[in-house]
Amino acid sequence: AIAILRRESPVPVIGFAGAPFTLAAYLIEGRSPRELERTKTLMHAEPALWDGLMARIVDMDLAYLRAQVGAGAQVVQVFDSWVGQLSPFDYRASVLPHVRRLFDGLADLHVPTIHFGTGTAGLLSAMAEAGGDAVGLDWRIGLADGWSRVGERAVQGNLDPHLLLGPWEATAAQARAVLREAEGRPGHVFNLGHGVLPPTDPDDLRRLVDLVHEGAA
Repeated sequence: AIAILRRESPVPVIGFAGAPFTLAAYLIEGRSPRELERTKTLMHAEPALWDGLMARIVDMDLAYLRAQVGAGAQVVQVFDSWVGQLSPFDYRASVLPHVRRLFDGLADLHVPTIHFGTGTAGLLSAMAEAGGDAVGLDWRIGLADGWSRVGERAVQGNLDPHLLLGPWEATAAQARAVLREAEGRPGHVFNLGHGVLPPTDPDDLRRLVDLVHEGAA
């Protein structure tokens, strides 16, 4: 599928994988995580088991992402939907070393990497240490504030995806505000602060893309 997209796409093809913590949470909770009671309990009560699980997931992520690049993906993104539930202490102690190994294992491919999480305003500096050429910002933090926390690297974000379910005028106003906050600084990848919600009108997404291209021109 990636090879077909690469042949047909007029824009770069981005590969994707779930981050080790988020995949571990789904495995341990057995459902969509909420407060992550089981996950956090295992992480603290059985650290050797936790590290073994995370190591296996990193190995799988590496194989998966390397295969995507081999098929033609020109950028890869590691997506951590649930890591924002952790304290900075737990992230540094139990997650950061594994994520760093993941990004280090992609370095020889020489493709840009994006490190994204949600609810991660308090973790951004640690996530930047873990790796990624760009760090994703969700809509819970201002663009300039988030950028100041990740240092000299690119950022991706950060329009609230729920805006696209409402009137176009509100979407356009906040998209322009994000562009103003970026101030034309190199290294900003405009994006939603999370995925596209299922009820979103594709025509509004097209209008948003056009607005951003016009604003960046």
